[in-house]
Amino acid sequence: MKRKRIYLIACGGTIAGIGTDACDLTQYKAGQTTWQEMVQAVPFVREIAELEGEQYCNIDSSDMTEAHWLGLAARVQAIVDDPIYDGVVLTHGTDTLEETAYALNLLVHTEKPVVITGAMRPATALSADGPLNFLAAVQTACDAAAGSYGVLVLLNNRLCAARFVEKMDTMQVDAFQSRQQGYVGIVQDGKPEFYQRPVKRCTQQSQLYLPVTNTLPYVPIVYCHVGMRGNIFPFFANDNAKAIILVGMGHGRVSEVIKNEVMALQQRKILCVRTSRTFGGMVTKVDEYATWLWANSLSPQKAKIVVQLALAQGYSATQIQDILNTH
Repeated sequence: MKRKRIYLIACGGTIAGIGTDACDLTQYKAGQTTWQEMVQAVPFVREIAELEGEQYCNIDSSDMTEAHWLGLAARVQAIVDDPIYDGVVLTHGTDTLEETAYALNLLVHTEKPVVITGAMRPATALSADGPLNFLAAVQTACDAAAGSYGVLVLLNNRLCAARFVEKMDTMQVDAFQSRQQGYVGIVQDGKPEFYQRPVKRCTQQSQLYLPVTNTLPYVPIVYCHVGMRGNIFPFFANDNAKAIILVGMGHGRVSEVIKNEVMALQQRKILCVRTSRTFGGMVTKVDEYATWLWANSLSPQKAKIVVQLALAQGYSATQIQDILNTH
């Protein structure tokens, strides 16, 4: 059987990290090895697929920027548009992996598999998880059916939809989960087994596209808490924020002090999107915040991505709300 042709894009992170010894799980330096070294560490992978690759960047993912996202989306799109490639695998640091995955899920229009993976332990660690994650990601990308699930995140042999996946633990190898929505599937015996398909719009059905510039509108995230003061909000208006993502309590609620400050921002044509600091459920429309947008079940950081991309395309508040609900 002819091997699939898979393109690897390496972005650094823990999977490319180097520690001082095999027991160093926290003090290591991310983004130290190359994509070629990663492939050499898993020689069996070349029996599965014809691999080509590039080092897009080699950074700790806490240094990932929106400009990185846009460039990466353009690069992935160019690869999947090339008929010689059957799929794409990306390696990435875990701290912002879920955000990069969701940005690609919205911006890359394809039916080919796009799988993003990483590691919770550096390459030098005892029982490093990166090699197996990388192998399973390539195995998944070789399955054409994987392209119908949008961008997939794979760690610990679990397949997660980019729309729902979140990093839920600081250290453990099963850190990536999908809250109440569950896994899309698993990788077992060298092949992906799928169990459910996300119904939110993604990749080929996404209404969002790469902006014509390499920057996105400024949209800060504000975390609400007891004792919070409102004096931070005028700063956002003065700093040219186009919207704010409000991480509210419970069903996206805020104190009267914060509510009044946000309403003042609205008078200056700054959108407000309600999200929640809880770890489940949805934020929906309520009369008390009738002029605010709401994030459905999106996390604050993913709601931010939707709003930035939608604003960059010139969508109205009503259109942005529809995308928050459907993507």
